[in-house]
Amino acid sequence: MTFNPLAEKGIPLDDQVRNWRELDVAPVDPDATHPYTKCRIITMNAIEVERIFFGHHFNRFCTERAVREHLAQTRYIEQQQQKVVNWLLPGTASVLETTISYEQQAVDLTAWLARNEPDPYLKQSYEFAVLEDFDHLYRYANLYELIEHRKAEKLIDGLTEVMPGRPTKWEHRHPVDNVREPYDGPTTDPRSKLHTLTLVAAEQQVLNLYMNVGPLYMEPIARQLYQEIALIEEEHVTHYESLMDPRETWWQRLVLHEYNECYLYYSFLQQEPEDRIKAIWELHLAMEIEHLQLAAELMRRHTQRDPEEILPPEIPETVVFEPNKTYLRDLLDTQIDLTTLGAGYVREAHERFERMQQQIHGGQEPPSERVINEHRTRFGREYRLQTEGEHPDERLRERRTTTA
Repeated sequence: MTFNPLAEKGIPLDDQVRNWRELDVAPVDPDATHPYTKCRIITMNAIEVERIFFGHHFNRFCTERAVREHLAQTRYIEQQQQKVVNWLLPGTASVLETTISYEQQAVDLTAWLARNEPDPYLKQSYEFAVLEDFDHLYRYANLYELIEHRKAEKLIDGLTEVMPGRPTKWEHRHPVDNVREPYDGPTTDPRSKLHTLTLVAAEQQVLNLYMNVGPLYMEPIARQLYQEIALIEEEHVTHYESLMDPRETWWQRLVLHEYNECYLYYSFLQQEPEDRIKAIWELHLAMEIEHLQLAAELMRRHTQRDPEEILPPEIPETVVFEPNKTYLRDLLDTQIDLTTLGAGYVREAHERFERMQQQIHGGQEPPSERVINEHRTRFGREYRLQTEGEHPDERLRERRTTTA
């Protein structure tokens, strides 16, 4: 069945404000809720926050009062949506448990988008970064057992494996080597634009979380690990946002943001097993259909261009949360030793990369390595969750030995 949100009927904007009773949603059960339901919640929170931030930035550069009033009204509704979505997360979960869900979401969302990305350069960009999120999941899972004495397998239910990816210590690159080449807006498949916008939002959300929760821990190793991985998330946000065509107008971006919300709410509505959560996705989709159609009219009025020029004729293949184990293992086997040089990818430890390694590590063992060593010291092993075969550890041992 085809679905075109530009042709659907939404909820009138004036009818979208909800009262406190409607906003006071019960959180999901951390023990009974499917891990991918939590991943969908985390994703939609990221998408709502991205839309809110975009609306604020647009407001700061907009000179027309009527447009600013429209942005304020839709932004308020987005704020209500964000509160409902984010408040679904269980308050009984620790920050570290939420972190592990965040990383599971990053791994399986990025892997799915990479698998379904039509543009080879964008696909490579997603594949490169997902091996780093994969390693972050492994580091946090070890930290979880180390300081909370619990295993991550209960949280992720074996859907995502926990084992080393591209080592976090080798993810620290010179900032200029995190800037990618942008896609060409007029010729790029609309799906690619939606994929990139989704990953910008997801990585920005992870960065925001780690910047804020890291110093709340008392354990030094936890504070240090969050600090290190937050620096990598800064690299990832730069990596993804630089893929977007900077020539796209505010109006095009507004329409793309609204369409992407429709796309993802529609996608998750198709696969959500919990009826209560499904009803929220359906309600928010109806709201976003109205937001999209209003944004489309603004684009027509201010640019004399039809939004259909930059949008798919119907909702693309829906985004699905599902295991990506074979795909990730193939990437581990073929891309674990990549780094970046300028806007491209290389296997050599070039001079700028090595200098950054020396500067950031200063001849010391970074937190991402210390957490594994402390885990081994206490338990006689590291924590892994492998569901098939063996991890290609030889690739790790053969990888270049730079200053760590």
